[in-house]
Amino acid sequence: MPEAPLSIDDLRWQAVLDRQAQPECGDFRLGVTSQGIYCRPGCPARTPLRRNVRFFADAASAEAAGFRACKRCDPKGERARMQAEAVAAACALIEAAETIPSLETLAARAGYARHHFLRLFREITGVTPRSYAEAVRARRLQAALAAGDRVAEAVAGAGFGSESRVYEDTARHLGMTPGAARRGGQGETIRIAHAESAMGPLLVGATEAGICFIGFAEPPEALEGDLRARFPKARLEAAPEALADAVRQVAAFLAEPSAALALPLDLRGTAFQRRVWEALVRIPLGETRTYSGLAAEMGMPAATRAVARACARNPVSLMVPCHRVVGASGDLTGYRWGVPRKAALLAGEKRARGR
Repeated sequence: MPEAPLSIDDLRWQAVLDRQAQPECGDFRLGVTSQGIYCRPGCPARTPLRRNVRFFADAASAEAAGFRACKRCDPKGERARMQAEAVAAACALIEAAETIPSLETLAARAGYARHHFLRLFREITGVTPRSYAEAVRARRLQAALAAGDRVAEAVAGAGFGSESRVYEDTARHLGMTPGAARRGGQGETIRIAHAESAMGPLLVGATEAGICFIGFAEPPEALEGDLRARFPKARLEAAPEALADAVRQVAAFLAEPSAALALPLDLRGTAFQRRVWEALVRIPLGETRTYSGLAAEMGMPAATRAVARACARNPVSLMVPCHRVVGASGDLTGYRWGVPRKAALLAGEKRARGR
């Protein structure tokens, strides 16, 4: 005799036991009659007895029934809002400052202890205050160079003490030398190769350091336009023979993704973006992660949106497998090259994993 399906309250209780809300349960709250409080399902407090639990659709319903908000899990989100506002104010202070504010200054302005503020900032933004400030300087520098400012003037205006600091780690600040950034990639040569694949036109681009772009499923001119937008003044050089092996491997993966691609990469992005891309590479073939799950694995559970944006900015699809990230419900959400192709890639990887 088939088992009766679980009721919504049974599903909610299982979510309480698992300390993690599930999509099929909705965004509910649980009231604990023995304590008169209501909580989120993931509350870190001791799990109450089932007979002492009532379920509510939201915080307002729980309060209408006479329950008060738990101080540990913040079921109304008031503490989370205050923390987000404090971090947003700190970001605004960093943006407005000519030099990088100290952690002590930022924490004092926010009204938190130094270590507590550092943890909050990382959870909400995905980076440390120092990394955020460096990204602000890099953005200022990039804008000034793109506007045609002299390198020395742009470096000083962005808040760097000297040009040497920029040249010491050009990849972290710009992904290229300041001179190259000022010229929009002028002076760089990107070798390209077009080909046909199981998913339509394919374009692979590479610098001397490695593959910097993979695009497919669009007309060749559109793919090339995407690459040119990233390097507007770089010289594109057709190199079908030099990139033949790379193109063969990428095309084979599109036809039947049976093994991870192993090619040298030239990834250019912010420190946070590169952290996300590195996390994507670690997702095994045939498996998926949710955006929130990936953020949690990275130790930044509050940075789900930032993780999603970094996935969308990935310039080397397939090698950095952003197609392995799905929505919270398991749905195949937006993909640069089309959701049907995302589904096809995942199906092929699952077949390969099952062999």
